[in-house]
This record gives sequence, structure tokens and C-alpha cells, in this order.
Amino acid sequence: MHLISRLLACLPILAVTTPSPAAGPDQPRQVVVISFDGAQHVAQWKRSRALADRTGARFTYFLSCVYLMAPEHRQLYQGPGYRAGRSNVGFGTSKEDVAERLAEIWTARQDGHEIASHGCGHFDGKDWSKADWTAEFSDFTRIVRDAFTINGIEGEPEGWRRFAERDIRGFRAPYLSTSEAMFDALSDAGMDYDASGVSRGPAEPGTRRGLRLFSLPMVPEGPAARPIIAMDYNLFARHTNAEETDDRQGRFEERAYRAFKAAFDEQHDGKRIPLQIGYHFTLMNGGAYWRALERFAEELCIKTDVDCITYEELDRRIGEAADG
Repeated sequence: MHLISRLLACLPILAVTTPSPAAGPDQPRQVVVISFDGAQHVAQWKRSRALADRTGARFTYFLSCVYLMAPEHRQLYQGPGYRAGRSNVGFGTSKEDVAERLAEIWTARQDGHEIASHGCGHFDGKDWSKADWTAEFSDFTRIVRDAFTINGIEGEPEGWRRFAERDIRGFRAPYLSTSEAMFDALSDAGMDYDASGVSRGPAEPGTRRGLRLFSLPMVPEGPAARPIIAMDYNLFARHTNAEETDDRQGRFEERAYRAFKAAFDEQHDGKRIPLQIGYHFTLMNGGAYWRALERFAEELCIKTDVDCITYEELDRRIGEAADG
């Protein structure tokens, strides 16, 4: 990925539904998984949950644990090979900022969304050892579990610590950068899945060391239909070389929407392989890609034969189907 991506990144409600002419009694339901990496800005937490309320969708949030630490507590985290208090994506901006984020996380979880791990400092761990990855995963659990205590925030919900230690079951690597050491550490940590892969198009998940392996697909995009990873940052890099540009005419929004819609249509009208889309909480090119996502979800997640669900739920469904 482009260097700038390292600085940016690291995705019961009643909804109005529309029938799908492609639906049939013997066809599987079309699954869409929308996830968010980093999960920093409180405004985007609220915006994404509002989108879920409108559409019935449920999202996966790959959380970077440094956002649960106010700046004065940053020394409590040390990434493998880095000095204490270092992070590629900063930390929470204040105690109040962290408190708001914690409230959003807990509300999202109670609403049926998934909180998963994006590690802590958003470092590229491709050269880390298994011990390094184990330390990073341990720090993630510790910082999430102790977030209220670390920051001196009152009102820790009953069940928060159990949630931090037992309910976070999935991972996506920063920069989608993986290694055998990472998979070994994930397996030993008892995680259920990794979502760091990239596939040529929507693909069924594989397995490794007892982990389910999910992949963001390459999808055709733009006038030349060139393949691109179904992720907002990659669109940002292609459209404007990752330089912020106001989308006054809606061109970037329209290209993103059309790429995701075409990828959806291909599966919905064909094999119905789950479609995975990755996002960040950064509003790139004036929020063009978030507007495209909202259009996509509002149009498609409400269809009667479409399920916009979390990785956690998709992993459960695959396991139940395999068990017969």
C-alpha cells in the first residue's frame, strides 16, 4: 500500500425492504460484509450506526486499541521494536474523547455490531516474530479490557471485561500485511478468523491453523474497469493520488458507488459469493466514499434476499453449514 495509507489506516431494527426479482426458493441469500478499520472518530461511529438503523445492516469494526488511551497514558503501550508511547496513528485526543468512543463501542456491540481487532499501533508486522505478534495481541486485550481504569473513566459497563477478553474473535492486519508468524500467534490466541487477505474477486474463505481466512476482493472500477481492492483508501489513491480533493461534481462518489454496485450485481445475479467491502473512519475526498457507501447500503441492504452482516455472523453461518 501507499505510504500515506499507513498514516490514514490502519468495516432488532425494522427496515423498509424491497423485493428482489433475482430471488428464488433455491438460491442462497446474498451476503454483504461491510467493515471499518481503525474506528477512531466518534462522529463516524454515530454516522455508521445511524446508517445501520436505516438499513438493518450490521458492521464489523476493526478497532485500533491506541484510540482507547488518552495522550497522557500513551507510555503504557509499546509496539514490538518501537519505543514506548509510539503509534503510527496517534492515540485518543483526550479523556473525554476516549470516554465517548468507549460509549460508542459498547452501544454498537449491544446493537449487534461486531468489535474486532486491528492491533494497537498500526505497525507493519510482516517481519515480526510469533512472540512479537503475541505481545501485540496481549496488549490489545489488556488495553481494551482496562480502558476505563487506565483513563480514569467512571461507569464501566457490567460485562465489559468479559467482552474484551472473550468476545473479540477476529483480526485484520494493518496494511493487510501478514506472515506465518502472525497466523501462528492468532491461532494460539484462540481467534476465529483473519480478514487480511486480498482475492482476485469475491471468493469463498479458506482456512489455516484453524482460522477462517476472509479476503477483500479486487473489483472492476472506473471507465477502464481496472481491478482495485474494494476499500475506500484504494479508491482515494487511484482517483487523486491520495491527495485530498473536493468532489464537487460527485464524480468520485459515483465511481465508488458504481464499482460496489456492479460487484454486488455480479454475485447477486450469479454465484452469490459474499461481497466484502472495507472502509476507514477517514473522510477522503470530502467524504465522497462514505456517501457512496451510504447509497449502496440504503439501496441494497434492505432487499429481502440480502443480509448485510458482520464477519462474526458470516463465520458462524459457514461453520453451521459445514456441520450439516
